[in-house]
Amino acid sequence: MKVSDKDLKYWVGFSLIPGIGRVRLNQLSSYFPDLESAWRATPAELKQAGLDNGSVRAVTTRRPEISPEAEMEKLDRYGVKVLTCRDEGYPSRLKEIYDYPPLLYTRGSLVPEDEWCLTVVGTRRPTVYGRQVTEEIVTDLVQNKITIVSGLAKGIDTVAHHSALEAGGRSIAVCACGLDIVYPAENVDLARRVMQQGALVSEHPLGTKPRAENFPRRNRIMSGMSLGCWWLRRGGPAGP
Repeated sequence: MKVSDKDLKYWVGFSLIPGIGRVRLNQLSSYFPDLESAWRATPAELKQAGLDNGSVRAVTTRRPEISPEAEMEKLDRYGVKVLTCRDEGYPSRLKEIYDYPPLLYTRGSLVPEDEWCLTVVGTRRPTVYGRQVTEEIVTDLVQNKITIVSGLAKGIDTVAHHSALEAGGRSIAVCACGLDIVYPAENVDLARRVMQQGALVSEHPLGTKPRAENFPRRNRIMSGMSLGCWWLRRGGPAGP
């Protein structure tokens, strides 16, 4: 069932509370009639919903500091849309992984054709040959109507996005930070082009810095939403 516009802001609000991820959100949405009720719940009610003491403490401590309405206004200013795992536009393949993100923040557009996508990633220091092979592989994939997914990082990720766009195809960049930040900063122009011919995607709310622990978790989204992954090491392709 699609999340209502009224309830969406509370999904966003809970996403700002450390420790409230997919499992806890499922507990809350299963117990309460809607997440607005969960947002206003007492500590005792949160415990009855199945939250442990640490999660209850996190909610009751952070909740007074968060304005769901203000967060939605901020998202609107940045042109960021929110997809919950219950929405039709949420990538269907991604929901098949164990630890799928309950929310996806997007800038640009995800379209049904993006279900036919392949992740292309690799070293941040590719050789000339590695770049050439990436360009050739990506161009061939795009000509066969495949959307290219990568991580907007230096090196092969940048080559993969750029090659897809130059070939007139679509590309999706999965980010390890909030979508009000472009990392690395040198790819700000590339990020704009990706938004025009695809989408920037993140599980992180606005303001999230690109911390080291976010990158491995980003990788599960890239692989989870894709038909497969092509990894290119420094000297050349390692294959799917």
